[in-house]
Amino acid sequence: MADSTPQPYGSEPVPRPAPGPYISAITNRTTNLVIRGAMLFSVGVFLALVLNLLQVQRNVTLFPPDVISSIFSSAWWVPPCCGTASALIGLLYPCIDSRLGEPHKFKREWSSVMRCVAVFVGINHASAKVDFANNVQLSLTLAALSVGLWWTFDRSRSGFGLGVVIALLATLATQLLVYNGVFQYTSPDFLYIRSWLPCIFFAGVITMGNIGRQLALYEHKVAQEKTHQD
Repeated sequence: MADSTPQPYGSEPVPRPAPGPYISAITNRTTNLVIRGAMLFSVGVFLALVLNLLQVQRNVTLFPPDVISSIFSSAWWVPPCCGTASALIGLLYPCIDSRLGEPHKFKREWSSVMRCVAVFVGINHASAKVDFANNVQLSLTLAALSVGLWWTFDRSRSGFGLGVVIALLATLATQLLVYNGVFQYTSPDFLYIRSWLPCIFFAGVITMGNIGRQLALYEHKVAQEKTHQD
């Protein structure tokens, strides 16, 4: 874009210098980060709608009648909250890998990510529809499935550590919401909530972390191909 500053008569306008490669790199990085965040947010919203609908239909969770206002039988704030958390988790995982200098290379293909999502949905389905003898048996089964999901699709120490920490924080936040009457569980067996809830959160964190890592890897490959072409 040419500079609009008046020039002396008879002289050619001096074009405005293009941004340097460093500025361009920062701009592209920010744009890609926003795009990845938006994609992760969309995935989180979709999974929240589907899985929360399953929980509500099976009467695992109960919302007050005045907050069930959408066609998905879900409180309006649940999908945006889950979408935001999914975006943060999906962006955090590759960032932590980069900081630790340990790029995650285990099963880095989209087919593996899709299988991870399917297993996560299956774990949620089991928590809502499969009948167990007691809550302890259900919780132990879901814990084993969640750790199995991590071992099958992740196997990184950073992934396991982040999964445990975020699952505990999410469980605490859920307890606060239930305590304040925002919603409730039909058969709470552990401090106002279901004892298997941390297992679901852990599996969800691992799943969104895998999606975030795969998106970051795809972005890196595209950037490398563009560099080679230039």
